[in-house]
Parts: sequence; structure tokens; C-alpha cells
Amino acid sequence: MNDLKNYIAPNDLLKDRVILVTGAGQGIGRTAALTYAAHGATVILHGRNVKKLESVYDEIEAGGGAQPSIFPLDLEKAGDKDFAAIAHAIKLQLGRLDGILHNAALLFNLTPLETQTLEEWLALLRVNLIAPFALTRACLPLLKASPDASVIMTSDAHGHVPAAYWGGFAVAKAGVEALVKIQAQEWEILPTLRINALIPGPVHTPQRTRTHPGEVKQSLRQPQELMSCYLYLMGPDSKAVSGKTIFC
Repeated sequence: MNDLKNYIAPNDLLKDRVILVTGAGQGIGRTAALTYAAHGATVILHGRNVKKLESVYDEIEAGGGAQPSIFPLDLEKAGDKDFAAIAHAIKLQLGRLDGILHNAALLFNLTPLETQTLEEWLALLRVNLIAPFALTRACLPLLKASPDASVIMTSDAHGHVPAAYWGGFAVAKAGVEALVKIQAQEWEILPTLRINALIPGPVHTPQRTRTHPGEVKQSLRQPQELMSCYLYLMGPDSKAVSGKTIFC
């Protein structure tokens, strides 16, 4: 685990596995979905924009991957019934679930705390922290039934080391790391389950463009450069790793 950037995943690393990727329509989520499919997984594509999800769907099929599924859902408005419905649909349509990549994120403009509204904080907490918890809980029976299940939560450097102007987003991401530690301890008696937090770092994504508009994009890593980490944590080689916060 000390040199994940040089980790080389076999082509069939995720063969016969079903992986749910949230925020799969663009950025890291899109790249992760394509990468998981290329390594044998049947991928469930989640997002809000159906057209973007359909584009990823078509790309997976064109590349010879297993036929994916699309589950659109607005995490800011979703409740227990919505998450339960996703879990039920996965069971009916695919019969199993072996992993979740919680990649969907919400971030508003960077502003001082005094100008951030209650509504913004509620939205940030719901999408970045509460939804990953609730979706994992809803899918837990399926994950428990898997012989080797992995959950990856996405954190952020500003949640790990809080900084001015990142407000509710940083607080939510700090909560993600606490959630991962708590869940990992509760799953210690379940050797087939693991959960970790992943911090991508500076990457050329639509979210990064919005928060750092003046940045030289050529200096940033592309999402594809991170995929060794995402494959390692989702595949069987990370079976003994749980409760960790890992920097890409």
C-alpha cells in the first residue's frame, strides 16, 4: 500500500463483481466507472444527469464491458425510501453488490462562514456525508452477502486539514473520515467487509475548475492517473485494509 501509484491491476481484477459508482457522469466518477468496467466489473452508474450517464453507458458497451445499469437520483433530495429502492432494484436486477465508490460531491463557491447559509450547509452535509452513510446502510445486506466487499468514501484534503472558506464542505469531508473509522471498527467482526476513505488531491475535474478558476490545468493530474488507487481499494488485493484514509 506504500506505492499505490505503481500498483498494476490484472485485467480481470473485478471479474464477476458488481460495483456501484456515485457521481459517475463526469470527472473521477466517470473515469472510475470506465476503469472498473475495463477490469471486468458490472458497473451501476449513479448521477443526476441522465444524458451524461448514458454517455458513460455507451462508452462501456463500446469498449466491450459488461452491460451497466443506470440509477439516476438527486442525493440532496433523497430519503430512506429512495436509498432502499436503489438497494432493492440492485437485488432484483443484478442479484449482488460487491462494492460502492462514493464519489458524488457538492461544493458551492468558497466563501467565509458568515456568508454561508443554513440551506447551503444542509445541502453540503446531505450530499457529501449523509447520503454515503444512508446508501451504504441501505445496501448493507447485499454487501454482507458478497464474499469480498469494499466501500470507498471520497474525502478531501480540506476535510483532513481544514482551511478557511471551505466551510460546510470541509466539515462534511471531515465527517466522512470519522464515519469510515467508526464503520471499520463495527465491521471488524465481518472479515468480508472493508471501508476506506480516499483523498484524490488536485485533479483536473469540473469541480476543481470551479474552485480554482485561475489554475494552470496542464499542471494537474488527470483522473486516469489515480486509478491504480481506486482499483487497489476496490479489488481483492486490499482485503486486509480497512478504516484508513489514503492519499492518492
